Amino acid sequence: MAKEIRENLDDLFEILSKGQFLEGMEKYLHDDVVLREGNAEPKVGKAHCMALEKEVLEGVGEFIRYEVSSSAVANDTSFYEAIMEYKEKNGNHVKVEQAVVSQWKDGKIIHERFYHS
Repeated sequence: MAKEIRENLDDLFEILSKGQFLEGMEKYLHDDVVLREGNAEPKVGKAHCMALEKEVLEGVGEFIRYEVSSSAVANDTSFYEAIMEYKEKNGNHVKVEQAVVSQWKDGKIIHERFYHS
C-alpha cells in the first residue's frame, strides 16, 4: 500500500507543481473525500470540493509555484510540507506555507487536512 501511495503522491506533486489543481483533484480525490483547512468546517465530497476550488482559482491571475520540500508515507497516510504562491487578479500576492496530512483508500485521498501558516 505504501509503495502505491508514494507513486501516486509523487505524481500528484508533479501535477500541482504545474498549477493544475483541478486535474490533481479529479485524479486523486476519492468520491467521498473529506477535506479540511486548518480548523475550518470540513468539506465533504469530491464534486463539492472541486466546485469550491474552481471558485478560488477564478481569482488567481498568475500561478507562481507549488513546491514540496519534504514528504513521507506510513501505512495508508502521507505527510508533506509545501509552499504555494500565486498572484490574485486584484494584484494581491499570496504565499501559503502548509503541512498536509492525507489518508488514502483505493489509491485515492479519502481524508485530507491542511495546516497553514
